[in-house]
Amino acid sequence: MTTPTQALSDAGVSIWLDDLSRARLADGSLAKLIEEKNVVGVTTNPTIFHAAITKGHGYDEKLRELVTAGADAERTVFELTTSDVADACRLFAPVAEATGGVDGRVSIEVDPRKAWDTQGTIAEAQRLHEKVNEPNVHIKIPATLEGLEAIAATLGAGISVNVTLIFSLERYRAVINAFMTGLEKAKAAGHDLTAIHSVASFFVSRVDTEVDKRLAAIGTDQARGLKGKAGLANARLAYQIFEEEFTSERFKLLAAAGAHPQRPLWASTGVKDPNLPDTLYVTGLVAPQTVNTMPEKTLDATFDHAEVTGDTVTGTYAEANAHLDALASLGVDYNDVVAVLETEGLDKFVASWNELLADVEQTLSATAHGARA
Repeated sequence: MTTPTQALSDAGVSIWLDDLSRARLADGSLAKLIEEKNVVGVTTNPTIFHAAITKGHGYDEKLRELVTAGADAERTVFELTTSDVADACRLFAPVAEATGGVDGRVSIEVDPRKAWDTQGTIAEAQRLHEKVNEPNVHIKIPATLEGLEAIAATLGAGISVNVTLIFSLERYRAVINAFMTGLEKAKAAGHDLTAIHSVASFFVSRVDTEVDKRLAAIGTDQARGLKGKAGLANARLAYQIFEEEFTSERFKLLAAAGAHPQRPLWASTGVKDPNLPDTLYVTGLVAPQTVNTMPEKTLDATFDHAEVTGDTVTGTYAEANAHLDALASLGVDYNDVVAVLETEGLDKFVASWNELLADVEQTLSATAHGARA
């Protein structure tokens, strides 16, 4: 019998796990998800690494080595995260080979404190790419205004990129422009476009969290009736943009030179409102050439009971636009919502990164003094 995750794969959705740790690699649980639940990639972020490195003892041996080598917290975090990502890249290498590099990807994010620093992001992306040194790594770059130029430059250098923290349709168009600009630069520089891959991570559940908070404050029956729908509407309109931009004459020229389209990746697909179905952002966003990156809880729910009925995106655009119009008529300001979400998203990643550095500093000190419990 076909499982729901197999049905998703058959419908053109690539399932990536939104989690990575040394324990997952060591105990075989990640390999098992590849084998049993159609997982064909992994994404990471500062929050994920903070949880992985500061819980348990999976990193103790490596920490002792780094203490002996005199590493500070920043170097330690760099060494630990790139080591995990490189190992995961090797685990997913057969998937990458089988899919021509489209899947089997593992993402690692630039230091989020550089999100507003174009040149710093470009340099960090190059440094991460060289350190991991695996063909199926994706360097994750936030879609800030300053990040757009960095995205184009990194792709132009022949490096595959996962563009992250996209909330607005306007910014998504700018990301696609940066992607195509990057491929044009790569082509001019003589890079093989067939070897460059990219995804655009469009965030979903956080949109509902922010919009629904505003609808609750309005408090009318009409407002309550609009809750839990903005995330899907916004993502579906992003897919409409994907369809438009990647059938354009500009992209056709790149495709003729071997370029792959930049696939939409649905991020933040764990449901945060317990009143909503736990697979809402999976079954509601089934479309060809997409990626859904899921926390394990969502992956398990999908495998267990998701009803995958084929494409649930194409042809929904009028309804999605009508929903956003209805929100605007109640005073929910779309531009303000997405601006707040971008700021909050970056602030959370920066906070996680700073907490990780502080915790690692403490751990290094404890390890150096033999006090690591």
